[in-house]
Amino acid sequence: MAEQTIIDLRRSVVLADDLDPVMLAAAMNPGMSSWVGLRRRLDFLPGCSVLVMGATGSAGRMAVQIAKHLGAAHVVGAGRDQVLVDALPGLGADATVSLEGDAEQVARRLGQVASEVDVVIDYLWGAPTEAAVTALLTARTDRGRAMTWLQVGSVAGPTAALPSVAFRSANFRVLGSGQGSVPTTGILAELPELATQIVRGVFVVNPVTVPLAGVERAWTTPTVPGERVVIVPTSD
Repeated sequence: MAEQTIIDLRRSVVLADDLDPVMLAAAMNPGMSSWVGLRRRLDFLPGCSVLVMGATGSAGRMAVQIAKHLGAAHVVGAGRDQVLVDALPGLGADATVSLEGDAEQVARRLGQVASEVDVVIDYLWGAPTEAAVTALLTARTDRGRAMTWLQVGSVAGPTAALPSVAFRSANFRVLGSGQGSVPTTGILAELPELATQIVRGVFVVNPVTVPLAGVERAWTTPTVPGERVVIVPTSD
């Protein structure tokens, strides 16, 4: 929160003066994971279908919108917070799955709604992914059709025990996306276009500005679902 800081120019991009910094502060970080992953880690084809695991988080909500923007024909959003799950169609989701409740019921819902997707963007990992992989591949009509699991987050756990049969009995692959799996030059190349689309209003972003003088209150006050708090300089 310093007025000035030191940066590595090799890891920075210059933004146009007319780009709204509040919108960028609210949306760039959550949007980068799916934008870079879909554009740099796999051959994302227009018309494909996508499942977003963890679609009710900030990054997941952006992923639903970004997948649609990049040409997905069908997007399924899966999450636990029912209020936010119900709001996903307003962001472009064609279908939703609640991850709340009995594990067998959740697996059944995933299999019924999302077994035919081409790409899974996963922000959860852990136990939800363990259950989802089996549920989706078991219910899949044609296991020879490729399914790519794009691993970008682990809010539900750092490890997941995946059955070996998943890799032998289906055309199934897991790819990670993040710093390291995508070269720094590749990430930097994607950021200007993402910034432009954010400021153009292509994506639904709900920033709430709080002056720096109120940071302590903002830090401890629960936010409204879907909002992003952005700390801005205190006015004189």
